[in-house]
Amino acid sequence: MYRTLHLDLGERSYPIHIGPQLLKQPELYQPHIRGRQVMLVSNETVAPLYLDTVKAALTGYRIAQVILPDGEGYKNLDILNRIFDALLEHRFNRNCCLVAVGGGVVGDMTGFAAASYQRGVDFIQVPTTLLAQVDSSVGGKTGVNHRLGKNMIGAFHQPRCVLADTDTLSTLDDRQLAAGLAEVIKYGLITDADFFTWLEDNIDRLCARETDALIYAIERSCRCKAEIVAADERESGKRALLNLGHTFGHAIETGMGYGNWLHGEGVAAGMAMAADLSARHGWISASDVERIRALLSRAQLPAAPPPEISRQQFLDLMAVDKKAVDGGLRLILLEAIGAARISADYDPRLLEDTLDNRLPLTGS
Repeated sequence: MYRTLHLDLGERSYPIHIGPQLLKQPELYQPHIRGRQVMLVSNETVAPLYLDTVKAALTGYRIAQVILPDGEGYKNLDILNRIFDALLEHRFNRNCCLVAVGGGVVGDMTGFAAASYQRGVDFIQVPTTLLAQVDSSVGGKTGVNHRLGKNMIGAFHQPRCVLADTDTLSTLDDRQLAAGLAEVIKYGLITDADFFTWLEDNIDRLCARETDALIYAIERSCRCKAEIVAADERESGKRALLNLGHTFGHAIETGMGYGNWLHGEGVAAGMAMAADLSARHGWISASDVERIRALLSRAQLPAAPPPEISRQQFLDLMAVDKKAVDGGLRLILLEAIGAARISADYDPRLLEDTLDNRLPLTGS
């Protein structure tokens, strides 16, 4: 049996279904498809695994498909045009619905195509990675990368529903599963200290892919994100808290070349850096930083940035991050485990120390 959450956005509210065997249930798709035309978007890795199952659930619709290459390196405008080409070649109209079957890259690109095609059509998220199920499929952020910055071109466009089928996690490799756990850990850090403690007690069960533990972690993560997005859909305030670790992490992804570090790996190292900087300001303790680093390490995630990126490279890459405001960089830092803050008044000298990773933390 699956569980259902609702993201409350008035007329644009939608359900988030979480559980096993959701892909094959027609009744979960049908209420959210207003026309007869359905465009399936997937990638070369996921399509052979799940596209036939989704097609079987959509019997009676006029179905077309586009299969994208797999990887963050293909999340760009050139590849995005393949979706537009398919929509136009099949003469899809404004009542069509796009269905994203894949991880965060597929979901982001499909959502952006849906936001742009004929100035906006419907789409459904069918996330098949843990990271996509707990983060990128929920909240309506869509877009592509540019060689100078990650996710710099995009739009807010909410899906009609999200189907997070936990059975798809069985085909993830360990590295992709760990990348998703980074975003799960993030929710404990920004708003939910009890959840962070639960993760410390249950991280081994999640790494072992125990279904009950995964469903609980996905539901609690999605509930946290849904509450934040409902309060601040377009990131004018509280929603920025969801970016804990992301400014550092995006710099790592861009600096190392898209795809060499997975998004979740960059976020993990970025959260460790944010914790380090928070401790240097005296907002959290050195022991809190160690708890965070220890949990990341147990989840098989990096707890430090790559040495290949210098302090100046970090500063240059962070300066073009989309979270910069009027030339100033806002960072999401921690006041405690379970309490994050949006900070533009951090000490730049302490930021440099964090980027250099040269001064040991002291204190309890």
